[in-house]
Amino acid sequence: MNNLKQAQPASEFMKKNLGISEAPIEAYLNYGYALLAIAGADGEVSEAELNWLLTHQRLVGAPEEIIEKYKAFEYKNADLEQLLNKITVDVSTWSKSRSLLYHAIQMARADQHYSIEEQKAVKKAAKLLKVEDDIALALNRLIETEEAVTALRKALLQTEVLA
Repeated sequence: MNNLKQAQPASEFMKKNLGISEAPIEAYLNYGYALLAIAGADGEVSEAELNWLLTHQRLVGAPEEIIEKYKAFEYKNADLEQLLNKITVDVSTWSKSRSLLYHAIQMARADQHYSIEEQKAVKKAAKLLKVEDDIALALNRLIETEEAVTALRKALLQTEVLA
């Protein structure tokens, strides 16, 4: 495996959407682990949640060897605070806290069941990350809005199956 401190070039998606050109391999690893710990707070990372993580991490440029590690990670015993301290990138203006919270909510909702335990884990992560309550609420509402826009797009383009 590559040295965990070695920088990995970011994908075009991450460059365009976050302005990040590279990140240490350790950051990719622990970002995914933190997301697993939050989404798995209800005792299980569902197949839909895991698939969301794998797809997302490939999109941002995580190496396949790191992505494989997510599948075996013992998220039930993870120390979220310790994982969060190991996530760094090359952009000082990037908000690790807000980005991680945003992605954690998306991942936890990927299986259409955003459990009370997952919501509590998101709140705990928000506190550890020092994300204000109003920002955490706004991130939740943003994701709900994005989901509604996606549903609207599918309906308008006639790609959504009608019940």
